[in-house]
Amino acid sequence: MTTLRVVLGDHLTRSVSALRGLNLASDVVLMIEAAEETRYVRHHRQKIVFVLSAMRHFAKDLRADGITVDYVELDDRNNTGSFTGEVVRAVQRHRATRVIVTEPGEWRVLEAMQKWETLLDLPVEIREDDRFFASRGRFARWANDRKALRMEYFYREMRREHRILMDGASPVGGHWNFDTQNRRSLPEAASIPKRRRFKPDAITDEVLSLVRRGFPDYFGDLESFGWAVTRSQALQALEDFIANGLPKFGDYQDAMKQDDPFVFHSALSPYLNVGLLTAREVCDRAESEYRTGRAPLNCVEGFIRQILGWREYVRGVYWHNMPGYATMNALGARRPLPSFYWSGDTDMNCLKQAIGDTRRYAYSHHIQRLMVTGNFALLLGVKPSAISEWYLAVYTDAFEWVELPNTFGMSQFADGGLLASKPYAASGAYIDRMSDFCKKCRFDVRQKSGADACPFNYLYWAFLKRNQERLQNNPRLTMAYRQLKAMPAARTRQILLDARRFTGLISRTPGRASIPQAGPKS
Repeated sequence: MTTLRVVLGDHLTRSVSALRGLNLASDVVLMIEAAEETRYVRHHRQKIVFVLSAMRHFAKDLRADGITVDYVELDDRNNTGSFTGEVVRAVQRHRATRVIVTEPGEWRVLEAMQKWETLLDLPVEIREDDRFFASRGRFARWANDRKALRMEYFYREMRREHRILMDGASPVGGHWNFDTQNRRSLPEAASIPKRRRFKPDAITDEVLSLVRRGFPDYFGDLESFGWAVTRSQALQALEDFIANGLPKFGDYQDAMKQDDPFVFHSALSPYLNVGLLTAREVCDRAESEYRTGRAPLNCVEGFIRQILGWREYVRGVYWHNMPGYATMNALGARRPLPSFYWSGDTDMNCLKQAIGDTRRYAYSHHIQRLMVTGNFALLLGVKPSAISEWYLAVYTDAFEWVELPNTFGMSQFADGGLLASKPYAASGAYIDRMSDFCKKCRFDVRQKSGADACPFNYLYWAFLKRNQERLQNNPRLTMAYRQLKAMPAARTRQILLDARRFTGLISRTPGRASIPQAGPKS
């Protein structure tokens, strides 16, 4: 009686439900490097290396504990390239009598798994992924009777339920969040800690060679690879952030800096999302720093909110609304994604920085994603599925359950306000306030129109004008639409003219995002 226990690439946690009750004498753990998972979007090469290396290290640790592991490598000539094909082969190899797997993080994979029982003609148990604070059912019970979903209220329930940052029935410090303290721009003289990185070992070197051979034309540099690929390394990265990043994380979590994609951010999301760290241990570790006086409350609460609040919330929104969520396009955006998102070849320094950091590290922090690359795609009117595919491809921490709601809901407002209360649209003034990018840009953020003006400035007002019918009644945009209404007609015409010129230029020369020094006369 052999049980085949399938462990996916984002289930690399020893306590994952698929491994519970494992019988060392008879059970087999199946791990699969599936070609379809590396190619359904053109993943950043570092992302492929990270996941495959972490999988191979996890398999090694399982074997060291006496567990039988059947590991199918990507370049195995008999590899069918799919989870389903390899499960079928493994069942035959081991004469398995049942299959156990933990529910996946993507709808398309779950759909495939739900067919396994019929295909294999044996019992298939799909267990709940209980590494999250809220199960899918728990989120559904919270969401079902609500007219609108707001993360803040869900977050408060999670705080109470899991007794995190609570003093009895009240939040520590008397407030649920300290967001107003967490919007500071970074001083020029700020000392930013050096990021903890890890030198590739023999296993990772082997995977790097595999990816160089197999994905030579995929996006992303490999030379700067330094991600943790083991549980031990991930714990070191956690401790490094706790000591050096957390005490100032809250203050500067929205700040951006030239040639520094991390600033005080943890960069722990890849490890959380594949299972090398658990959400509970990370939140507990951060809370202990506040309780012992080593980190201020605004920093600790802001960090925990990203995990206990936002991460749990977007997962809930994903499963509660799929598969229809992936087809939403409330603003009717239709433009293709500019090709400079892949090349980084643009005169707009903020985009050049964010895309360049992404190419080098398969990472940029959440404000770069939301207010630079996401904001630009929103203002330009890029089709949500196009920018979503880019985000899913280029970031090490991107899995559909977390990426899709962040893109469709938070970044592009494609769900019409289901996840967030307003579109996160902004002019160049926001980027100037929160970064040093504008100082080294060919465009002038202080100019509102013309060939040398920051494109974000006129694209912002053109976006509001284009979507006025859909957005003008949004209470969080009342002030903006009041300003738009008060604009002289000539000013409005100039804004729309500048926006048309700019978008036309992108369409004609999709590899560049620049405007000639002397624009054509109107």
